[in-house]
Amino acid sequence: MKFADRILTIVVTATLTSAAWIVFGGTWLEQANERQDEPGTNLDAADPGDTGDPGGMDDGPVEGSAGEGTEPPVAGSEPRDGSVSQAALQIPVEGVEAGDLSDTFLDRRGAEGGRTHEAIDIMAPIGTAVIAAREGTVSKLHNSDAGGKTIYVRSPDRLTIYYYAHLDSYASGLREGQRVRAGQRLGTVGSTGNANLDAPHLHFALIETTQDARWWEPGTALNPYPLLTAGSR
Repeated sequence: MKFADRILTIVVTATLTSAAWIVFGGTWLEQANERQDEPGTNLDAADPGDTGDPGGMDDGPVEGSAGEGTEPPVAGSEPRDGSVSQAALQIPVEGVEAGDLSDTFLDRRGAEGGRTHEAIDIMAPIGTAVIAAREGTVSKLHNSDAGGKTIYVRSPDRLTIYYYAHLDSYASGLREGQRVRAGQRLGTVGSTGNANLDAPHLHFALIETTQDARWWEPGTALNPYPLLTAGSR
């Protein structure tokens, strides 16, 4: 083969090789880039499920729903980790001290003791100020035959409901959706509902719930007594 023919062969081969790389190599790079952009591969992406406002106001009750009366609805689910039981509560009746309280959580109530109390009764003269045991949002101001004038306050994380019943009156201007601080006046002790007129008291209960549950839906009752007396030990 002449020298000129060899040079021509080398040039043609190099040209064909470059063309092949442009076509096939470029395609491979495009495919590699597409794989990097597939959904689920970006570990720094924001969690799309984090959209809620934990402080929002709850919806109203469903007609004929459970949850009216002295005892909020309770179902026997297991308490969650890190529950409200990890921290003390402020005694929700002004002037009452820990030594004045009695643990009535397991008392039997109703006809022939057919139900467990699942709350604590805090005795005080009618008109004594009722204050918030902890901060939260007023989910519901409700009046029922059993509980009388009641207040449902929901914790900022929406996992606990503080229930106040048998009130004589609400604090002036108190409204649903209002945020309240610990110690803020909510109303006054009374005997509304099925409470004994000769024994005015605050029926105070804690309900462990879920973030999406509404104020009247089932939850798990927690005993307030150890939390209200924790500071006195």
